[in-house]
Amino acid sequence: MTGPSSVTARPLHSVQDLEAATVATAVDDVIVTVEPPRDLAPSIHRQRLIIEGTCTEPITDEAIRTYLTQLSGVCGMTTLIAPVTHRSERYGWAGWIHWETSGAHFYAWESPLFFSIDIYTCKAFDAVEAVRFTRDFFDATEIVARSV
Repeated sequence: MTGPSSVTARPLHSVQDLEAATVATAVDDVIVTVEPPRDLAPSIHRQRLIIEGTCTEPITDEAIRTYLTQLSGVCGMTTLIAPVTHRSERYGWAGWIHWETSGAHFYAWESPLFFSIDIYTCKAFDAVEAVRFTRDFFDATEIVARSV
């Protein structure tokens, strides 16, 4: 797509690029920074936790549903609907659970044996407990997490 309405991403290659990213840019540029953006809703609590790991066996539909259901208790969330899952022949399983205070997305690949979870809430939860629970539930061989 070309023309004035197109948007292209410009990679950041240096510290100068990061510093420049805080300055307004042309309409056709989109810059993503590692710095937190200005808080547009300071009265709303928001917490995000990204958990990724590797495991020794493929993760099943049933395992995703059970995990998301139990994660609700670990995080102290109220479930609004039971977990929903879907399988892509190309990419693997995905799942989602809706909580009263937001929700969680789950993705599982079979090659490599890898999973990625994005928990986003408007209610505080214990990130360390969520990571420990995830590690133990999937018997993860490696696990990393990032709180945003």
